[in-house]
Amino acid sequence: MFFTALSVCLAYRIQIFMEDLIAQIKQDIITSLSLEDVRIDDFNADTDLFVTGLGLDSIDAIELILLMEKKYGVKIEDPRERRTVLRNVRTMAECILNHRNTIY
Repeated sequence: MFFTALSVCLAYRIQIFMEDLIAQIKQDIITSLSLEDVRIDDFNADTDLFVTGLGLDSIDAIELILLMEKKYGVKIEDPRERRTVLRNVRTMAECILNHRNTIY
């Protein structure tokens, strides 16, 4: 019983952390890319960042890679993995969370 309650509590804390992280990444994207006409409410965690959705380009991708490295300490060497991670805010957050879990 104790472990079930602990598991539920831990899952809830991870969910809250993930929601906060997603909100922070959305704000970071807007700020670092100087998207003056975009508000945090204009896109969700699953909105495509490139082509459709926000319509970011390759220069923006470089900025996001630098953001991941500088702010979150996540360095992605493989170009294919970069495409996967930068698909949307949720995939970025999952990468950051996975990276933190491997550090601690």
